[in-house]
Amino acid sequence: MNLRDLRYVLAVAEFRHFGKAAEASFVSQPTLSGQIKKMEDELGVTIFERSNRSVEITPIGEQLLIYARRVIEQVEAMENLAKAAQDPLAGPLRLGVIPTLGPYLMPLILLPLRKDFPQLHLVLREEITSLLLDHLRRHELDAALIATPPDDDDLQEIPLFDEPFWLAHPAKHPLYNKDEIYEEDLPVDQLLLLADGHCLTEQVMGVCHLDQSAGHDDLRASSLETLMQLVGAGFGCTLVPALALRSSWATDTGVILRQVNIANAERRVRLVARKTFPRALALKALARLINRHLPNTVRRIEI
Repeated sequence: MNLRDLRYVLAVAEFRHFGKAAEASFVSQPTLSGQIKKMEDELGVTIFERSNRSVEITPIGEQLLIYARRVIEQVEAMENLAKAAQDPLAGPLRLGVIPTLGPYLMPLILLPLRKDFPQLHLVLREEITSLLLDHLRRHELDAALIATPPDDDDLQEIPLFDEPFWLAHPAKHPLYNKDEIYEEDLPVDQLLLLADGHCLTEQVMGVCHLDQSAGHDDLRASSLETLMQLVGAGFGCTLVPALALRSSWATDTGVILRQVNIANAERRVRLVARKTFPRALALKALARLINRHLPNTVRRIEI
């Protein structure tokens, strides 16, 4: 058993396909399959159940994968530690980010990140919160930028900033002539939401004290950009996080953006990682870099 074979096993576990795993590992499928079969023979257990249609992980295989991920992570940590002796952010950093944050925050920090930490190799993954947390637990990500507190004792967070929500409504709307907008002014029957799974949907419903039956069930978008197109076309209203105001759709004459006087109409963005992740200094440096490049539409949290 060696590190190469452990990486083969993790690749098959990720893709659930020997051919795709071999391609990602830059080896032939027979080579990868043979090495995994050799490992199974050495251990005396079956890690993967193979069929013509699928590859499934056995119960003992699931347990062995936990140790395989830990071994690979620790080896990579040794390599990164050696690089970090010269540069605190040298080597790869696998970072996840939620879709309602990534398009608006990452453009603010990518160039500064490259300038301040030229040896950093950023590996970016954009997915909804639940999937990012799963990737963190499986050691497939090093850290994630999310907007909900992690419900896991094995994870820790660095609070970054509080991001207010703004109201977006069509130009021709009764709210256009109101100087101040309060919770009771929100047109709940016209509320547009993102598809289920996005934490922003739950946060907006929480701010408005709504249940699952609220909003347009037949108009659920998978991105804020699509949601804003619906608003601009007059289909309804929604709440958007402040960083998204920097997007190109914010200048669309069909969308009016307004601050709201609603208690707790905001979300807290944090950097989350496993407590065992060995590069705590790298995460702290990333958090501070993000903090330095935030606009004044959000409230920074002292780091």
